[in-house]
Amino acid sequence: MPRVGVLGSLVWDEIHGRDPLAAPVEEWGGIAYALAGMDAALPTDWEIVPLIKVGQDLAPEAAEFFRTLERLTPGARPITVPTPNNRVTLRYESAERRCEQLTGGVPGWTWAELGPMVADLDALYVNFISGFECCLWTAQQLRRGFAGPIYADLHSLFLGLGADGFRTLQPLPDAATWFSCFDAIQINEEELQQLAADPLVVAAEALRSGVALLTVTVGPRGAIYFTRPGFETLADLRGPTLGSHVDGAIRTARVAPPAIDAVDPTGCGDVFGATCFARLLAGDTPITAIEAANHAAARNATFRGASSLARMLRGDLVRA
Repeated sequence: MPRVGVLGSLVWDEIHGRDPLAAPVEEWGGIAYALAGMDAALPTDWEIVPLIKVGQDLAPEAAEFFRTLERLTPGARPITVPTPNNRVTLRYESAERRCEQLTGGVPGWTWAELGPMVADLDALYVNFISGFECCLWTAQQLRRGFAGPIYADLHSLFLGLGADGFRTLQPLPDAATWFSCFDAIQINEEELQQLAADPLVVAAEALRSGVALLTVTVGPRGAIYFTRPGFETLADLRGPTLGSHVDGAIRTARVAPPAIDAVDPTGCGDVFGATCFARLLAGDTPITAIEAANHAAARNATFRGASSLARMLRGDLVRA
C-alpha cells in the first residue's frame, strides 16, 4: 500500500473561554486534529505513517489515541522521548482570536533521524504545530532527499516564543527558502499579512520558489488558492507539463465553505490541511480537494476535541 507520513507534534491542550459558561477543558490537540482528518479522508488504498515524538509523561495516553485511528500502518506508534510533552494553554478572546502559551520540551527532527524514516514513504504531510518540528536546513535536506509530494502547513513558523511561553505572530525569516522545500503550502490570512500586504505578491514569491499550490485559509470565508501553470493534480508535479516559470496562467479563486453553527474552531486549519492533501493524493484537483477540506473543517467546528473526531468525520458518530 502507498504510505503517507504525517509529521507534527502531539499537544495536550488546556482550553479557556471556548464556552464562556463552562470550565476549562483538557484534551489532545495539535497534530491529533490532522491525524483525525487524514484518517477520515485518505483513499482506501493508502495508509498513514506517523512521524511524531511524544514526551514520556503522556506516552501511554498518546498510544491510546493512536489506537482510535483506523488508517495507521500496522504497529505504528509515537516515538517516546525523555522530556515533558508539549502542552498549550489556549485562551479564546473571540470565536476566531486566541492567545497561546507553550510549555514542554519535545525536540524537533534532525535529518539523520528523519532521512531513514521517509525513505520508503510515497508522500509527506508536514504540520508545524510547535514551529520546532525541524529547522530550515533539515527541511532543505528533506526536499533534496525525498522524491514524493510534500504538503506543509507553516502555521507555527510564524509564531515567536517568549520566555514565558506565550506565542506572538511575527514575520517568517527566509520565507522563500522555506517555500522552496515544499510542493504545496498552507498559511492563514494573518500569516499571509506577515509576508506582504498584497496576496498576489506572496503567491508570486511562493510559486517562483517552486510551490505548485498555495492555499490561504480565511476563516469563515473559506480558502483562497493559487496554482502554478500546468498544475492540475499531484501527478503533474513530476511531469513535463508543469510550468518552470511563473509567467503563464496562474489559477486563483476563493472556495466558500458551507454555512454551519460553529461551537469550536480549534483544529479547523489542521483538519483542513490533512483533508486537502488526502484528497490530492486521491487524484482530486485543487478546487475539489479544497471543497472537501472546507466541509471537513466545518464539521470539525461543530464538534469538540480530537479524540473521536475521525469517527465523526467519517459519519460514524454524531456531533458531541
